[in-house]
Amino acid sequence: MKKTIFITGATSGIGKSCAEKFAAEGHDLVITGRRKDRLDDLKESLETQYSIAVHTLSFDIQSREECFAAVSHLPEAVQKIDVLINNAGLAAGRDAFDEADMDDWDAMTHTNVNGLLYITRAVLPLIKKAKGHIINIGSVAGKAVYENGSVYCASKFAVDALTKGMRLDLVKFGIKVTAVNPGAVETEFSLVRFKGDKDKANAVYTDYIPLTPKDIADSIFYCTTLPAHVCINDLTITPLQQSDATTFYKKPPIE
Repeated sequence: MKKTIFITGATSGIGKSCAEKFAAEGHDLVITGRRKDRLDDLKESLETQYSIAVHTLSFDIQSREECFAAVSHLPEAVQKIDVLINNAGLAAGRDAFDEADMDDWDAMTHTNVNGLLYITRAVLPLIKKAKGHIINIGSVAGKAVYENGSVYCASKFAVDALTKGMRLDLVKFGIKVTAVNPGAVETEFSLVRFKGDKDKANAVYTDYIPLTPKDIADSIFYCTTLPAHVCINDLTITPLQQSDATTFYKKPPIE
């Protein structure tokens, strides 16, 4: 059965891979992000390749007003949302608490927490119609706090708590809520975190095999294909050589 999938932060990384995965399976999409040119390119590519409908919404997820306005402008053809993938998020800086740039704090909390809240609340009436599924992209950083990552970790701990709270409050509507918590995934994440410093960003993924965005998209898709009475509440995914938020075995596996 064809579904409509709403994906935030779809211009790159995990969000883009989710769009490609669900499109390949024949589902219509609503894709969002701030980079309109990338959204338009992705829309054209997926519609041409898979003969599905793709709707784009370009707005700043940190703004409550823009979130609700964007959803209000969805075409009449979008009567319900079967799956909401709350993927938009970022890390900004890797600094000690007493030295960190507070603008970085705002960027992380406003995007990772407020943005998730605003867009979920805006889309919720359409999710209720479908008895749909909310997927919140958390992180291993929402499971354990690490040095020089206090606010990013706090934002992902908040995602974990919000996911649990949503599940409690929305189960009466038949809505599933799942947290997907990736470890190290090679995306633009580190490039954003280190503010364009390619050497620092690339060093994050050296001497082991990180996850790919496709790995996470495939896992998310699996969560959405289970029977109506089955809900995966919490899924943590790491590369084989990553055992927790900060511990990596950067050697060949022991035979």
